Amino acid sequence: MLKTVDVIKDHRCIRKYLQEDVPDSIIEEIIVCAQSMPNSLNGQQTSIIVVKDLEKRKVISQLSGNQPWIEEAPVFLVFIADFYKTHKGLVVAGENQIIETSGEGLLVGAVDVGIALGAAVIAGESLGLGVVPIGGIRNNPDEIIKLLKLPPKTFPIAGLVIGYPLDPSRKKPRLPLNTYLYKEEYNRNIIDKEIEKYNLIMERYLKEVGRESEKNWSIFLSKFYKKVYFPKVQKSLINQGFEFSS
Repeated sequence: MLKTVDVIKDHRCIRKYLQEDVPDSIIEEIIVCAQSMPNSLNGQQTSIIVVKDLEKRKVISQLSGNQPWIEEAPVFLVFIADFYKTHKGLVVAGENQIIETSGEGLLVGAVDVGIALGAAVIAGESLGLGVVPIGGIRNNPDEIIKLLKLPPKTFPIAGLVIGYPLDPSRKKPRLPLNTYLYKEEYNRNIIDKEIEKYNLIMERYLKEVGRESEKNWSIFLSKFYKKVYFPKVQKSLINQGFEFSS
């Protein structure tokens, strides 16, 4: 049996899946793992919506930028920053919640979702499943909110495709560890040189997997980060009550 650290280090995103259902018991096991993770103040301001309905997954696939694996895999999880739940808790205490109107609130919600998402990835892979996280559900957030009937003070942060792999995929190279692990303080002096070397590594990798059009890490990333690539997010957040007034 693989150790947990081996499962984590062997992660790769899967975008081709067998047409095989994932039992509800396994999905629940994954979600229990996600729920067991730490969260700010034990506020538990995360919820997960399991989407198995094919027609709904087709819609989500289109709204997320036409990502076919959302439709092809049997299960899609939507991770929600959920301050509606905490709002209801404060109502019981006779108090008025305002945390979602602050930048801190958004960070709390996003961080807690990230922790839960990471746990779901590890749990799924440890059970022999393939996964791929989907940030594209923020591409058309108002439509996702309507489709999933999300209440105010909630927001869909990320999704996770889950299924049995058809193709194990190639593990993608990462930047060297010295651009990720720093001792005592950030070392900006190494970044330019390490990026140059990493771009060469990625060029070879992309050629090997038939994705030469992406060129390298810098060029691919620039297509997204030179603009706000999900421009509807801020307005949708405000509509949901994340007003950033403090």
